[in-house]
Amino acid sequence: MTTIEERPWDDPAGAALREAQRAELDARYGSGDHEPGAAPSAADIDLFLVALAPDGTALACGALRRLDATSAEIKRMYVVPTSRGQGLATAVLRALESAAVTRGWTTLRLETGTEQPEAIRFYEREGYTEIPLFGPYAGSDLSVCYERTL
Repeated sequence: MTTIEERPWDDPAGAALREAQRAELDARYGSGDHEPGAAPSAADIDLFLVALAPDGTALACGALRRLDATSAEIKRMYVVPTSRGQGLATAVLRALESAAVTRGWTTLRLETGTEQPEAIRFYEREGYTEIPLFGPYAGSDLSVCYERTL
């Protein structure tokens, strides 16, 4: 049984997941220059979750960054390749959505990339609707943005 825990942004297991995600995205986009806007940091992430296998191995992660009084942005959703297709992304997303509601945030937004068709399908399947590029993503040729009202 997998557990999902809140962890600090600089948690070693979470940092390793984010590093693996970065390597995968660098390979997909052919460079390290594929993230519009400021990268998330401990200073601006309100919640960071890590999904763990029974033996404590970190398998997935996701974060929330508050945008305003009623909305937040989903950041750093990632599942290790060997654990994909087992419902971990959905479990982390639901935990993030629940945490957002607890904090009084009624809207979640996110940005994913044009070279991430699996992410696009996932968010659309989970009820997120494509919206115009927002904030730092406006004008990006690599971004696709989504939103869901909770």
